[in-house]
Amino acid sequence: MDKENIKITTDSASDLNGLFSKHDIGEFPLYVMLGEMQYLDDVDIKPEMIFDYYEKKNALPKTAARSIDDFYDYFKSFTDEGKEVIHIAISSKISSTYEYALAASKRLNGVYVIDGLSLSSGTGLLALAAADLRDEGLDAKSITEIIESRKHNVQASFMINTLDFLYKGGRCSGLAAIFGKAFSIKPILQLIDGKITVVKKLMGNFSKNILKYIDFTFERFDNPDKTRVFITHTSAAPEVVDAVRKKLIDFGFAPENINETTAGSTITSHCGKSTLGILYINDGNN
Repeated sequence: MDKENIKITTDSASDLNGLFSKHDIGEFPLYVMLGEMQYLDDVDIKPEMIFDYYEKKNALPKTAARSIDDFYDYFKSFTDEGKEVIHIAISSKISSTYEYALAASKRLNGVYVIDGLSLSSGTGLLALAAADLRDEGLDAKSITEIIESRKHNVQASFMINTLDFLYKGGRCSGLAAIFGKAFSIKPILQLIDGKITVVKKLMGNFSKNILKYIDFTFERFDNPDKTRVFITHTSAAPEVVDAVRKKLIDFGFAPENINETTAGSTITSHCGKSTLGILYINDGNN
């Protein structure tokens, strides 16, 4: 199979930054709204605009999926060139993007849509794995089947520095937010079966707890595919990122396989500043 005839695509919320173009992965931007203004993620809005808006208005942005027609037009731009498309969407449990992309795909031939059951660079990991298989010469159907089988092994988790965005976005109770501020609770969020779940709560300084989060994650998911791992964050301090990178190297990841990306506006809209996660596929296929 000619790899030029297969196009891998995913949502902008996959947070691959420069890896989209490096691996020839199409980035489909989602909507982010600041008040009455509507933007396209990673096109005409950046996370700094969200932080500025929050500080000035004390209000959160809103995010939204694109329409079925938008997905149709996007996919058709590739099928008109004779390409098959494999689109990996962020989890259907937290967004309508999969549902809309799937509906659009049914109006075309040669478009495969996968519910990634993840978000941020957790979905990005699947897109990169699909690109690897494409480059090895596999056909679109085989790639889709392999990614469908591996998506359940994605370890996607984050530690949140502040509960403000989660609270004001209606994602935790007022009581939880009050206790979060009073006791400086740092929740660890994990994607489980496509849903965001609080799996542990740490207390105290974010930079000191971040390594506890790494240890906790590797204790639970200790068979990583060391082909690549992500450190994805929203404006985390460089020294915090460096400490996490060293921890990953100590665990056995080669420095060149550690990817640092900054979360885009979709993810930032929901978790605020200084959130950091490590993400990898935990099936041991090294």
